[in-house]
Amino acid sequence: MGEFGRHELAILGAPCGEIQALVARLLPHLAPKLRVAYVDADHAAGDAAEGSAAAQTNPVPYVAANGLSAELVDKITYRQLNLTRVLDKFSQPELLAHESVVLVNGNHFRARQQVVIVDPRKPLDKKLDRLTDVRLILLAEGQTDLPAVLAEHLSAAPLPPVLRLANTAAIAAFIRQWYELAVPVLRGLVLAGGRSERMQTDKGALHYHALDQRQHTAALLSEFCPDVRVSVRPDQAAELPAGLKPLPDTFLNLGPLGGLLSAFQADPNAAWLVLACDLPFLTRTTLEFLVTNRQPARAATALKSPWNDFPEPLVTIWEPRSYGQLLRFLALGYSCPRKALINSDIELLTPPVPEELRNVNTPEERAAAQRELIR
Repeated sequence: MGEFGRHELAILGAPCGEIQALVARLLPHLAPKLRVAYVDADHAAGDAAEGSAAAQTNPVPYVAANGLSAELVDKITYRQLNLTRVLDKFSQPELLAHESVVLVNGNHFRARQQVVIVDPRKPLDKKLDRLTDVRLILLAEGQTDLPAVLAEHLSAAPLPPVLRLANTAAIAAFIRQWYELAVPVLRGLVLAGGRSERMQTDKGALHYHALDQRQHTAALLSEFCPDVRVSVRPDQAAELPAGLKPLPDTFLNLGPLGGLLSAFQADPNAAWLVLACDLPFLTRTTLEFLVTNRQPARAATALKSPWNDFPEPLVTIWEPRSYGQLLRFLALGYSCPRKALINSDIELLTPPVPEELRNVNTPEERAAAQRELIR
């Protein structure tokens, strides 16, 4: 994570009005595919709270005028949260966790990567310490060359791309490409750590195809994921068939959520394509559809259950940003992954073959499934 999010760009080198105008021009090119947040400072509002002349045009927030420590206001089309406490580097990313890209006014705040505007009205010589990872340079109107101080500062690495500040479409295309190059790797996770109490025997060890369900599901995932792990209880790890990679639960007694959180703890920067081991009807068709329609800018890409229209959490791609959301739900006392999906910004797809999401949990269902799969 950076100061504000996983994918953040500070824009600096021009007056604040120019930066705000650039962000406004970019939004139609980026949204709604990308959820874009903007971070800026409004010192005039603070002056208004102090009773200065700025109060004429900047009304004092209720939270400041009445001694509240927090104020949450429903504005119908958006919600506004006013706080008097300082937002530290840990709470800022949490507040913006649902956003895919955070654009930051770099005149006021730092971000992990930067876009630099070359504008003589805002010399860069006193802000070089903020230029730690410059990804793009923009030339304001009338500018043709980089200032010597900037060229020298960037001389140790290849020069970033240079575009005209007025070329909004090209800047937006760069940001989209920058985001897509940072899309997390997709890893596979077979959920096989359940106690199979209704089945009365380990569901992962059952045979519907040539292999047991742990092997069969891992083989399906391996067509789309460079690394596939099998989520198991610690006592199950030694019992896995040869060739399977165990991922023992580190979050215990939480059911499927424990396996998913354990996967994110093992690699919090990966996206995890999760499959339960009790889906003998699932085929490559459904997985290919899910992976092809993956939306990394969302918290997850899930399939709609054909039985209740809710997201099916155990046939889902969980993006890294969902890790914090799952932990937050757990902290609130909820261990249901479906509840997290329902209350998060996800891509919900209608499955191409709904019957493939049918799971098998009892001996009677197992017998029926075996008869159907033999046909």
